[in-house]
Amino acid sequence: MSREVVVNDLMQQDYRYLCSEPCGRNFHPDFRPDLTPKQMLQLGVFGGKYMTDCTAEFPDDWFDGVRLCHETHVAAYNFFGVNASKPLIYWRQKGWIYDEDPRGWFQWYCRYWQGRRCLDDARQIKRWKAMTRHIAQLRKNCPDGIWDCRRRQRQALLHWAYDSRRF
Repeated sequence: MSREVVVNDLMQQDYRYLCSEPCGRNFHPDFRPDLTPKQMLQLGVFGGKYMTDCTAEFPDDWFDGVRLCHETHVAAYNFFGVNASKPLIYWRQKGWIYDEDPRGWFQWYCRYWQGRRCLDDARQIKRWKAMTRHIAQLRKNCPDGIWDCRRRQRQALLHWAYDSRRF
């Protein structure tokens, strides 16, 4: 059964979408993220700034224990303690922002996890898959279990739902 979500936050007013799949299920076979949005948020991503005004759209438990800061990006809030983000204007200039997800890939992923399917799914999954080049670099350059090696690259992978703590 589909359910409608109505979004009213700083970036979208009266935006509506349908969730046609169960939460966290029926993903495209090429899309196998290591982490759920909840796990990502609880580990520490985007300097705590990304989701400060849109928490009402997602389950409350996603934000249990999450450090958020509406005013600024705080690198110390990230799991690896470094800033691995580009500003939103950079992503817009590159043409990587889909109109329905003005915050970018992670917003798309949160909504996909919740069960929304949209015209942008194939492009976003392709972008997600392209991040595997960073996994290859970590495996080549970092000893197993040494998380201090290439922390910025590890944080970037975390932003894309890859768990570099596994290698």
